[in-house]
Amino acid sequence: MTAPLAEPAAALEPSEISCRETAARALTIVRDGVITGEGPTTKGRVHFSRELDADDVRWCERILTASAVADQPVSRAEAEALFEIDEAATERNDKGRFDDLIAKAVVHHAASASGLPVPPRTVALAPETAIESWAPVRSAGVDVEVLEWIAGQMRGTRRRNRTLTALVASLVGAFVQAPNVFDIGM
Repeated sequence: MTAPLAEPAAALEPSEISCRETAARALTIVRDGVITGEGPTTKGRVHFSRELDADDVRWCERILTASAVADQPVSRAEAEALFEIDEAATERNDKGRFDDLIAKAVVHHAASASGLPVPPRTVALAPETAIESWAPVRSAGVDVEVLEWIAGQMRGTRRRNRTLTALVASLVGAFVQAPNVFDIGM
């Protein structure tokens, strides 16, 4: 028999994040709270459905920088969960912090999946760290499949993340052999 669904609140605690897979699952709990306006991430505060606020972003930050994953690159599952949160939120009340966080997390994943060095998450995802200080600035070394995956995630979304779009466009550069990457809705 499976455990009751009352446990998700514990799954959000950084001390319960044991690997990138549990971090991705915890991010889906945040996503569910954004969608419904209910659940462990909204407990004790007013939260409207489909709204992303500063508290939601802080949940994402705590999950992504939990000590068990702090020195590991952002996984594709974690990045996909962030894209799902982004898509779920029709209203924003976070002063742009989520856009910064998702751009940094996705580029962290893309660079590491391409075999490029990335700083620890606590540095790379920090609000005070400029993404340009560590992210690759040209396409050399970035895996075409990863760029196509990012473009696919960005295709058809209601909101455009300008930081992520600009970075992907600069990474694409002269990648004429990957025409699907250019279709990112700019």
